[in-house]
Amino acid sequence: MFQADRLTFGLIAPLEGYPDAPWPILERHLEAARQVDATGMTAIWLRDVPFYDPSFGDTGQVVDPMVYAGWLAAQTRRIAIGTAGIISPLRDPLIVAKQAVSLDRLTGGRFILGLATGDRPSEFAAFGSDIGNRGERYRDALAVIRAATEQSFPRHQSQFYGTLDGTLDMLPKPVAPRLPVLAIGRAGQDFDWLGRNTDGWIWHLSNPNRLAAVIADWRSGGDGSFRPYGYGTMFDLSTDPDAPLQIGGAGMRGGRKALVQHWLRQRDEGVNHVALNMKPLRRPFSEAIDELAEHVLPVFSV
Repeated sequence: MFQADRLTFGLIAPLEGYPDAPWPILERHLEAARQVDATGMTAIWLRDVPFYDPSFGDTGQVVDPMVYAGWLAAQTRRIAIGTAGIISPLRDPLIVAKQAVSLDRLTGGRFILGLATGDRPSEFAAFGSDIGNRGERYRDALAVIRAATEQSFPRHQSQFYGTLDGTLDMLPKPVAPRLPVLAIGRAGQDFDWLGRNTDGWIWHLSNPNRLAAVIADWRSGGDGSFRPYGYGTMFDLSTDPDAPLQIGGAGMRGGRKALVQHWLRQRDEGVNHVALNMKPLRRPFSEAIDELAEHVLPVFSV
């Protein structure tokens, strides 16, 4: 999914359009998942939205992301399944670690753990969690997850969570030596910390005129090793292949020809992955996926 000087594409669940409703119907999500798995798409991303808050107006895929990831693992064979992202301050990191390595094993290494701090005050209030220290707890939670999944009988003292005293070992361990972990959003951290502690960064759709500078800043630190960058965006594919590109707010819409040219430029600017949220889509989902698979993905095939 992440390769230097390459651009790949994924989809943010639910795998359907629902432009005029706050939640999807999920009537054909099995068919959609299998269709996407057969294309050149590289990932299906799952959001962590525990409640419907009318002031935000969106519920994500409705189904709990870890439960849904397990279901998707059984229905797909090739595509990566990632979270974008688990709200770490609202979840116990040892439970997240156990779920993540279980999914990693069940998918044969296709699972990617994306972690976020969360941004909905109403959810923090419901969980009795302090939104003011979410950045600190994010760092602490990731350290717990790393210790539990990468060490045998780990010893680790957490500031906000529990203590691993070397008498317990979490099984299974990841397929690879290290569970892939992405930062979703800035997570209240600076680039230096993110670069040293995560395996990549997925942000919202930034101002296209600033994107190259943001990516250069992201990659300016560290030891010079590859730092993956991707973004998520609301997306609507026009039925007219010659329709111009429109970008506004947190989304984009256009015909496939303008989109190809736009993404070629972004690939050259250093974007490695684009995650498309088709909530605004007004045409049949399967039809849009077929068009992307036939006319867009081959241009960027890896």
